[in-house]
Amino acid sequence: MIGFIITLFFITLLVVHLFKNAFKRPSENFPPGPPSLPIYGAYWIVLLREIDNLGGSFRKLAKDYKTKVLGLYLGNVPTIVVDDPTLIKQGLYNEAFDGRMDLILSRLRSYWKRLGIFFTDGYFWHVQRRFSLRYLRDYGFGRRDNRLEAVLAHEIQEMIDMARNGPKYFGEKEIVKGDLIYLQDFFAVPFINGLLHIFNGTIVPRPEYHTLWKLARKTLLFQRGSNDLGGALSLTPWLKDIMPNYSGFAGLWEGSHYMLNYFHDLIKNISKTQDDTHDRNFIDIYLRKIKEEQKTGKRTTFSEHQLELTLTDYAFPAATATQSVLTLLLERILLDPQIQDKIHEEIDRVVGRDRLPTLDDRQNMPYTEACIREIMRYETLVPMGVPHRAMKDTKIDGYDIPENTAVFFNYLSLHHDREIWGDPENFRPERFIENGMLQLSKDKSLPFGAGKRLCAGETYARQTMFQTFAAFMQAFTISTADGKPLKKPFRKIQGIITTVPEFWLRVTPRY
Repeated sequence: MIGFIITLFFITLLVVHLFKNAFKRPSENFPPGPPSLPIYGAYWIVLLREIDNLGGSFRKLAKDYKTKVLGLYLGNVPTIVVDDPTLIKQGLYNEAFDGRMDLILSRLRSYWKRLGIFFTDGYFWHVQRRFSLRYLRDYGFGRRDNRLEAVLAHEIQEMIDMARNGPKYFGEKEIVKGDLIYLQDFFAVPFINGLLHIFNGTIVPRPEYHTLWKLARKTLLFQRGSNDLGGALSLTPWLKDIMPNYSGFAGLWEGSHYMLNYFHDLIKNISKTQDDTHDRNFIDIYLRKIKEEQKTGKRTTFSEHQLELTLTDYAFPAATATQSVLTLLLERILLDPQIQDKIHEEIDRVVGRDRLPTLDDRQNMPYTEACIREIMRYETLVPMGVPHRAMKDTKIDGYDIPENTAVFFNYLSLHHDREIWGDPENFRPERFIENGMLQLSKDKSLPFGAGKRLCAGETYARQTMFQTFAAFMQAFTISTADGKPLKKPFRKIQGIITTVPEFWLRVTPRY
């Protein structure tokens, strides 16, 4: 009897503790949200609502709690999800939210330190971002550059030749078979080689393209290694030791270290011929800066490891995200073939077939450009963005947000808001066009974020996607591999970015 009473007493204490913990809040004025459960907090509830679409799950929860800012615990981390278009833009421009969370995802890819651009903040991030952008611009990053456009035109022509005339070199048979091309790998080369030209002034020649496809695949492995940036592995890092494959750690580790080793070797090869009196490329400039800083004897944010992570962070979207956008757009064309007819008509009218489209044609090809903008809105490549961190106590929508709160901006709520778009569920490029002209004022989407955390590669990505996509559509008519109409979209894979499973696409030359 005494044993029963003691057991009942401890069970009661446990229930009381769990109940109190379920409804704990960082402050009385913290935004409303779901209760916390053991180990993962409200993450269990988020997954139950929509396991394969966390942006959609958060939207439903915000609606359930009748709030524009959702407050919850992910594990032991107080977290807010901003689920209102106006508040999202306010939050992105609020410097108090410019911090980054210290996650295992960011540590494992940077020698278990906080390095790079994406996942750092404060003074370190400010110095590194400002320095890298200052000198990358000299080589065409973030602005128009005739040399870079010529390089991209050459790489795009090689890509078209490969699809039209078949494989020539090692590895190309994995990408092109007869009149079929393999997506999304097919588009990787122009985007990566363009960045390599910016980094070191050279490109990988066609006989070695297989090395770029491998880099893209390993980068995609990292992208898909976590179902989101606040997932189980981030909340319980010890999972990496007991279930490395199931937790996604193995893929994250393999992908990230392949990227690091790639850029480590690139830097080493350039350093062997470096001349401190003459800067040939961005890597030369950074290596010289390291030497200058070392001479001072003071603590510095510059190091070869940091250079590796800087190159990785700038190449990361180019190696996967940009070709994912084009792959998703081609999928949409397969679902609605009239889009292809409109693009072909515009290309033939503006450019013809005797030369490749250039960036000068972009202003005269509003429908083609609008298709790229609309697919980034419609699919929302990075639905939750990279998680921010409140760097000090602040407020949003009247709620108190304590320092070190994780902050997510739900871009799905912005990109699918009916008041902004009218019919967000429809893919309709014409929404950006008026009187035959592209109206940038009508594009309220933020596929690259905003504020000081705006993706630094936005200009490069937009320009390269247009150049590549326009030239590809000029050259080919596309259809499914089996020739049958595509009735429904492919299954989406929600990693850090949204992708679809790899598939073969039939291309028919137009000339």
